[in-house]
Amino acid sequence: MRPTKPTKPTTASSVLSEAELLERHGVLPSAQRLAIAQYVLRTDEHPSADQVFAKVKRALPMVSRATVYNTLNLFVDRGLLRAHVLAEGKVVFDPNLAPHHHFIDEETGAIHDVPWSALAVSNVDALEGFDVHEYQVVLRGKLKKARST
Repeated sequence: MRPTKPTKPTTASSVLSEAELLERHGVLPSAQRLAIAQYVLRTDEHPSADQVFAKVKRALPMVSRATVYNTLNLFVDRGLLRAHVLAEGKVVFDPNLAPHHHFIDEETGAIHDVPWSALAVSNVDALEGFDVHEYQVVLRGKLKKARST
């Protein structure tokens, strides 16, 4: 199975401008927050805080690392992003709020969204001693090469 990315992931920013979106989630849209939102809420990547900082700093050189980290955490708290620990000690941020799984390419480290319907997980409710409120599957492997015709 080859992981696929939805053509239009369900993100908090699907229709609204970043400023409107931040305001609707109770976030004051400062210049720094808007610059961060313009990248992280529209990407199909799963960037770490350091990757967001590097990307935003190119467009807004005066932004600080602390501002980026605090803003990402604020966006998570307000439901604009999800934070995932997909590798030990590495937090990545995902604007795709719809239920989905992840595939990590072991050669490149790239993280791909896998549609929820592509995998069937059974008996979650039957686990004794656990009250499961959320789950996802993280697959690891290598992307298959496309066949030439």
